[in-house]
Amino acid sequence: LPKQKAQRYEAVKWVMVFAIGVCTGLVGLFVDFFVRLFTQLKFRVVQSSVEECTEKGCLALSLLELLGFNLTFVFLASLLVLIQPIAAGSGIPEIKCYLNGVKVPGVVRLRTVVCKAMGVLFSVAGGLFVGKEGPMIHSGAVVGAGLPQFQSISLRKIQFNFPYFRSDRDKRDFVSAGAAAGVAAAFGAPIGGTLFSLEEGSSFWNQGLTWKVLFCSMAATFTLNFFRSGIQFGSWGSFQLPGLLNFGEFKCSESDKKCHLWTAVDLGFFILMGIIGGLLGATFNCLNKRLAKYRMRNVHPKPKLVRVLESLLLSLTTTVVVFVASMVLGECRQMSSTSHSGNDTLSLQGMSEDVNSSIKTFFCPNETYNDMATLFFNPQESAILQLFHQDGTFSPVTLSLFFLLYFLLSCWTYGISVPSGLFVPSLLCGAAFGRLVANLLKSYIGLDHIYSGTFALIGAAAFLGGVVRMTISLTVILIESTNEITYGLPIMITLMVAKWTGDFFNKGIYDIHVNLRGVPLLEWETEVEMDKLRASDIMEPNLTYVYPHTRIQSLVSILRTTVHHAFPVVTENRGNEREFMKGNQLISNNIKFKKSSILTRAGEQRKRSQSMKSYPSSELRNMCDEHIATEEPPEKEDLLQQMLERRYTPYPNLYPDQSPSEEWTMEERFRPLTFHGLILRSQLVTLLVRGVCYSESQSSASQPRLSHAEMSEDYPRYPDIHDLDLTLLNPRMIVDVTPYMNPSPFAVSPNTHVSQVFNLFRTMGLRHLPVVNAVGEIVGIITRHNLTHEFLQARLRQHYQTI
Repeated sequence: LPKQKAQRYEAVKWVMVFAIGVCTGLVGLFVDFFVRLFTQLKFRVVQSSVEECTEKGCLALSLLELLGFNLTFVFLASLLVLIQPIAAGSGIPEIKCYLNGVKVPGVVRLRTVVCKAMGVLFSVAGGLFVGKEGPMIHSGAVVGAGLPQFQSISLRKIQFNFPYFRSDRDKRDFVSAGAAAGVAAAFGAPIGGTLFSLEEGSSFWNQGLTWKVLFCSMAATFTLNFFRSGIQFGSWGSFQLPGLLNFGEFKCSESDKKCHLWTAVDLGFFILMGIIGGLLGATFNCLNKRLAKYRMRNVHPKPKLVRVLESLLLSLTTTVVVFVASMVLGECRQMSSTSHSGNDTLSLQGMSEDVNSSIKTFFCPNETYNDMATLFFNPQESAILQLFHQDGTFSPVTLSLFFLLYFLLSCWTYGISVPSGLFVPSLLCGAAFGRLVANLLKSYIGLDHIYSGTFALIGAAAFLGGVVRMTISLTVILIESTNEITYGLPIMITLMVAKWTGDFFNKGIYDIHVNLRGVPLLEWETEVEMDKLRASDIMEPNLTYVYPHTRIQSLVSILRTTVHHAFPVVTENRGNEREFMKGNQLISNNIKFKKSSILTRAGEQRKRSQSMKSYPSSELRNMCDEHIATEEPPEKEDLLQQMLERRYTPYPNLYPDQSPSEEWTMEERFRPLTFHGLILRSQLVTLLVRGVCYSESQSSASQPRLSHAEMSEDYPRYPDIHDLDLTLLNPRMIVDVTPYMNPSPFAVSPNTHVSQVFNLFRTMGLRHLPVVNAVGEIVGIITRHNLTHEFLQARLRQHYQTI
C-alpha cells in the first residue's frame, strides 16, 4: 500500500538520521582521543626535557626533540593527503559546494573520511596552528552521504540490497544532517549545527528536514558527550563534556561584588572590537587569498612531493617560532591565589584546576609562570581556556606578540596540504586580541569593572566573524559553547558589525576558496540590476536534442560527443503542420495574437551574431563569421510570416540517425523544435546498457519496460558511455525514450526576468531549465553555468553595449 510504504520510508529515514549522528559522534571521539594521547605524550617528553636542560644548558636538544615529534606527525598528515588530495583543508568549502548542488569529485567518499580523520589528528598533534572542528564538519557530511547508501567504492565486495534513498535529493538531505552533526559534535552545539547547515550549507531546504537535522545533531552531541565523560572522568552516563571544544563556565568570583560579566557601557567597546575584528578578518582573508593564488601557480603544478615539503617547512618554522618565543619573549607573571569556597560546583572546580594545571613555569622562579609558554606550550583548547578564565594577567607585550605570530602562521597554514580547521586558531587569535583590549582598558583607562573573560570571548567572536562571515549560526554556536545566554546580545552585535566591516573589503574565507576553485556556486539572490536581462539573454540556444524515437547509433554518437547531463526530447512535425495551421483557425489566430512575443532559436542566434560582432571577447565570434553569408531578412518583415513560411520549406530529410551537418545554414540548424520533455544522460546510458529498444519492423509497444527501481539500481555511479561494448548493440535498432523522460519539467518563457529564473532554479534545486516560447517550441536551455555571477556580469555588459 502506498501509505504504508511512505510511512516505512519515513521511519527508515529517522533511523538513518540517528545512525549518522551516532557515527559522527564516534568519529569525533576517535579524533579527540588520539589528539589528546599524542599531544600529552609530546608535551610530557618535551617539558621534562626543557626542565632538565634549563639547568644543564642543553636547550637545543629539547628543540630537536620537539621538532622530531612535530615533523613526524605533519609528514604523516601530508602523506594521507597525497592518498586523497580532497582531504586537505577544512572541507567546509567543498561541502558548501556539494550542498549547493555542485558535485565535487571524491568529496563524500569513504577514503576521504579516513584520510581526513587520521590526517587531522596528526596535523593537530604535530603542533600546526589548525583546528579539528572544520574537518569534523566534512567527516560528518561524508558519514551522512555514505551510511544510507550501504555501499562504497572502496569496499566493492560489501553489497546490501537497500532500495531506499537512491536519489541525489535524499543524499543531499543526509549530507546536510551529517554536516550539522559535525558542528554539533565539535562545539557541543546541536542548535548551532542545525543553523550552520541552514545558513552556510544547503540551498534546498524543507521543513521536515529541520527536525531531522536537529535530531541528528542531538544524537552526535550526546554520543560524544557520553563516551568522553565516561573515558575521562570514569562516570559513565554523567554527560559532563558537551563538545570537543569547551569554553568553560564564565562566572565572577563570589568575593568580588563589583564584578559583572558585562554592562551596557561595554557594548560600545564591543562594537569597536567588532569593527577591528572585521578589519583583521579582511586582512587575513586577503593575505590567504594571495598565498593560495601563489600556491596554485607555483606549488600545485610541481610534483606532489613539493606539497609535502611545504608542509614540513611550515612545521619546522612553527616549531622554532613557538620554542624560541616561549624561551626568549615570555615574561614571568605572578600566579593568582584564588581560594575556592566549598560551595563551588564540581565542574567549576574541575575547570579551574584544569586552567591552573596547564600553566607553564619555564625559566621562572617559584610562584610565577611564563605567560608566553603557557599560551604556546599547551593544546589550543587549553590556551583558549587560559585566555578566557586565567585570573593571572598576561602582559600586553606578550599578547601583542602572540597575536601577531599566531595571525601570520595561521594565515600561512590554512591552505597547505594537510587536513586543517580554521575555527580554533581564529578563536585563539581573537581571544588574545580581546584579552589585550581588556588589559589596556584596565591598566591605562582604569575601568576596574571589566571582566577579562568576556572581552576575550568577544575578541574571539569578532575575529572569527571577520574571517568566516557567519552570523546566526556562529552566534548560537558561541552561546551554546559558553552556556551563558546573557552573552547573546554582545556576541550578536559583535558578529554583525564584524561581518559588515569585513564584507566592505572582501568575501568570507570559504567563499574565497570556492571562487579560487572556479566552482559555479549560486548565491542566495541576484543583484537588482540583473533584472535588465531576460531568460532569452542568458540561455544557450545551441541545443543537443534527441527525438522520441531515436536510433541507437544516433544516441551513442550524441552521448560520446557531448558532456551534457540532460537532453530535450523534441519533434519537428513539419509535414502535418501546414494542414494543422489551415484546419484550425483558432490556433492560427492565437499565434498571430502572440506573434509579437514569439522568439525562435534562429532569430535569437541571429540577434546574438549581430551583437557579438561588436563584442570582441566572445566565444561566439567564430559563429558570427560562419553565418555572415546567410541572407539577413529585412527587419520590417513580419516575424510570424517568416516563421510560418520557413516551416513550409522542405528541410533535408532528418532521420533519427542523422545529426546536423556542418554545411547547414543557420535556418536549417536552428529550425523550430516542439518541446516534449527532458531525459537525463544516466537514463539514456541505462537504457542502452539494458538493451531497451525495438527494431524498425516492430512497433514501439514491443520495447521492454524497466521499472523505477531498475532504472535507479546503479545509483550513484551510472555506467559511462565510453565503457559501453558497442558490439552487443545493433546500431539500427530504435529506442523509444518517451516512457522514461520527464514530460513536465520546470520551464520558463523567454521573457522571464533573470531574478525569477534564478529563484526558481535555486529553490527547486534544478540542474536544467528549458526556455519554451509561446507556441511550445524550445528556444534554449539554462544551466547552473548561465546563472553564475561572472556569466551574468558578462551578459549585462554585452546588453549595455548593444543598447
